[in-house]
Amino acid sequence: MPDPSHPFAERSPFWLALFRVWLHFLFWRRFSAVRLSRGGIPDRHAGRPLVVYTNHPSWWDPALMMLASPKLFPNRIGFGPMDAAQLRRYGLFRKFGVFGVEPGLAGAKQFLRTARSGLAEPRAIMWITAEGQFADPRTRPVVLRQGIAHLARLLPNAVLLPAALDYPFWNESRPEALLRFGPPILLAGAKVADAHAALTAALTETMDALAADAATRDPGHFVTLLNGTAGTGLIYDSWRRLLAWARGQRFTARHETEPP
Repeated sequence: MPDPSHPFAERSPFWLALFRVWLHFLFWRRFSAVRLSRGGIPDRHAGRPLVVYTNHPSWWDPALMMLASPKLFPNRIGFGPMDAAQLRRYGLFRKFGVFGVEPGLAGAKQFLRTARSGLAEPRAIMWITAEGQFADPRTRPVVLRQGIAHLARLLPNAVLLPAALDYPFWNESRPEALLRFGPPILLAGAKVADAHAALTAALTETMDALAADAATRDPGHFVTLLNGTAGTGLIYDSWRRLLAWARGQRFTARHETEPP
């Protein structure tokens, strides 16, 4: 009988696949594109448990993680923590490998036990918003919860990968969803304070690098994982389409042309 506290106990590939179809539609509808910085394309680190820890700028972060994970880390089994009170409201997320974390010391200990249990599987990948609460991606210093450092100490074989997220508006009516990964971190034998400092510094550097990429407003600096909806609206875009047809031109709803 499976352990009900294991993060994969209720995970359902069927419901997860169905939800990802919905996520593709949602990101297509709400964003101009989902893009991965060319300066931070991650290695897959096959055969070792992987922890991707991120900043937390938006409500969209867990959805972006679930959308990007199979594209960037195929054959990995994904899971991650969520506030227990929120998970009780959105119980379906248990089908996706999400486990609840209660506040306080007891909750922190339970988080470490559950995370270690999931990461005992070499194909596992855990995604975690390490700031623990919403924070603007330009706020410095970056403040991470201590749990990620304790987890790193308990899992000397795991690879920790910083990932920066941001959702800036460029030249379209909808925002961009941007990701950038930093270099992998191995912390075998490190003290908790040293691990926390190293993890914080690595994520800060990755966030700064993504901010520099985003400031260029140049899609050429990114790999496009998903093209979203472009244009300003049905009525105005219909008028533009009609004008393009009358002139014998090819119509594109995007304000600016994407690079090849």
